[in-house]
Amino acid sequence: MDVGQYLDIFIDEANEHIQALSDNIMILEKEPENKDVINEIFRAAHSLKGMAGTMGFKKMQHLTHDMENVFSEIRNDTIKVNSNLIDILFDCLDAIEAYVDTIKQTSNEGDEDNAALIKRLNDFLANGKDKDASVEAAPSADEKAEEQAKEEAADAKDAYRQIRLEENDIKTLEENQASGMNLYGFTVHVQKECMLKAARAFLVYKAVEDFGEILIYSPSSQDIEDEKFDLAFSFILASPQELDPIKKAVENVSEIESVDCDKVTPDMFKITDAANTQTEQAPAEAPKEEAKAPAPAAAKAPAKKDSKKKQTINKPVTARTVRVDIEKLDALMNQVSELIIAKNSLVALSAQETASNGQDSGTRQTFQEQIEYLERITTTLHESVMKVRMVPIENTVNKFPRMIRDLSRRLKKPMELVMTGEDTELDRTVVDQIGDPLQHLLRNSADHGIEAPEVRKAAGKPETGQIFLNAYQEGNNVIIQVGDDGAGIDTEAVKQKAIERGLVSEDDAENLTKKDIIDFLFMPSFSMSKVVTDISGRGVGLDVVKSNIEALGGDVEVKTELGKGSTFTIRLPLTLAIIQALMVQVRDEKYAIALASIMNIENIAVSDIKYVQAKEVIYLRGLVIPLVHLDELLDCKPREDKPDNLIVVIVKKGENYAGLVVDSLIGQQEIVIKSLGKVMDNNKMISGATILGDGDVAMILDSNAMF
Repeated sequence: MDVGQYLDIFIDEANEHIQALSDNIMILEKEPENKDVINEIFRAAHSLKGMAGTMGFKKMQHLTHDMENVFSEIRNDTIKVNSNLIDILFDCLDAIEAYVDTIKQTSNEGDEDNAALIKRLNDFLANGKDKDASVEAAPSADEKAEEQAKEEAADAKDAYRQIRLEENDIKTLEENQASGMNLYGFTVHVQKECMLKAARAFLVYKAVEDFGEILIYSPSSQDIEDEKFDLAFSFILASPQELDPIKKAVENVSEIESVDCDKVTPDMFKITDAANTQTEQAPAEAPKEEAKAPAPAAAKAPAKKDSKKKQTINKPVTARTVRVDIEKLDALMNQVSELIIAKNSLVALSAQETASNGQDSGTRQTFQEQIEYLERITTTLHESVMKVRMVPIENTVNKFPRMIRDLSRRLKKPMELVMTGEDTELDRTVVDQIGDPLQHLLRNSADHGIEAPEVRKAAGKPETGQIFLNAYQEGNNVIIQVGDDGAGIDTEAVKQKAIERGLVSEDDAENLTKKDIIDFLFMPSFSMSKVVTDISGRGVGLDVVKSNIEALGGDVEVKTELGKGSTFTIRLPLTLAIIQALMVQVRDEKYAIALASIMNIENIAVSDIKYVQAKEVIYLRGLVIPLVHLDELLDCKPREDKPDNLIVVIVKKGENYAGLVVDSLIGQQEIVIKSLGKVMDNNKMISGATILGDGDVAMILDSNAMF
């Protein structure tokens, strides 16, 4: 049987176990005697081993098995945790992650057997054992549970003899026996910790089908696929070969606890009248027998329910989460998008009908009520879909503490990462793409920001540098801050570098603000690194960070103080699919501006416009705000009449403001963002388009490009 259908599940669960191992090993390094952490690590390693074995990934199974041996000895206090062991374990995690990446790309684990790494593990295991230990450790809770499972499996031995067959099934057995085939009954017991029981059963089926044909499945193959069985399953095989090689083939499938098998005959499954009578006369004894020795699902007949009280005692907890393919969510989002466009069309139609008085007031009222109802439904549906698409950023940031730990050892600079707000949620598409920019900013802090310990000590700072990552929601945006308490950015050095590269003249450089100077760092290939390393300074700098974040509709700001540290603030939209927007008009064209970036709307008298360095500005509530005439930016024809007042939409990017001058306001509207692909690549002011209720297409203005 093909286990490829379980590959996606395997990859997802393997990544979860790898992350759990990474998190707990980080804790173990600081708390080597924490038994709860040690047990969690052992369970995660055991689960990984079982999953790898189930899927047939022998190399990965071998490595995780040896890791499990080490954790078992730690749990039994035979060996002690030290920094050398932690390094080996992290190298093992990297190797496992490489296996999973290879499996994800090729559906195969590759040829790397990591023999050197396994030798390091086993050498540590051999050298680290306490040779003076004479008292054998008491069995753990897991070991007791394993023993109990073995006892229950022994009680359910030879369950294949209890399979209830119909007359046509018995006839099939008789026909195969008459043709010279041997009939063998099998009951296969899987280990209690087996993660993918169905896949295990299919591997067994595949192994025995090389010897003959499976005639009877118990439970059915569909129930096996749905995992509707406990820890055992049975089948009857017709084969021309002897039993021993078939049994060995089944036992060679990993994660199999035991195999019960023997030759069977059709007569063994025929139910006599005496047996039927005996069963009917003693129905009350069945529950007692079941309580004493529960048969596996493979051989169970439907059990009678004893009482309502018993039904509720062991009621299983239903899983409250489900993995959903992102393509299905995208399809659902597209449907919601079309529904919103349809709603906008009805709204526009309603406005036209009302204006023309084409309906009586009663009909108009009913029509308007239906529009309002549709609007509520689409808004609620939109919010529901967005909640499904929202995922916490912890899936992306959880790998960073391990990265900072490794950088600390490589750079020989003690540092630690403090994270808050990991449960902050973002659209899945945004979360998937924010990892690389955050990783680069953290590496930048570790390499450039945090000083050497002797420098920090001389400056009166703690020798251990602090790097932080904070995330929180602010309106329709998510704010992520990455920073450190290191040296900060030497703006004077940056300015001199810009002059050397001819980016600015010496005279103009004197008039640059601190922000202007820092902006040089975001230019392509601009680096302050004196030495090129594999950590930073490879030409992939802050310009890539900025472009990636702006591609997601966000922006990045920097605050720095020499000798005290730097903070990079990233502002991202919650979603990239459907947004609230203000519709405006410039000449005969309609445009949309994201409501999240708008601070307020002002009616400004032309006489109130001032000039700073030959640029128009307005003075508003203590702020000097530059004006941007959209008609000039969009290359529209000049207006024949010169208005006395201007409609100005005040937009904000971080701590900067701009006033967008428009001809008129249309109103607020929920819009669906449609990508324009490469059509508008050269125009950074246009971030997409939307279809309006009347069928017209309106361009979406990117207010970030106005600064």
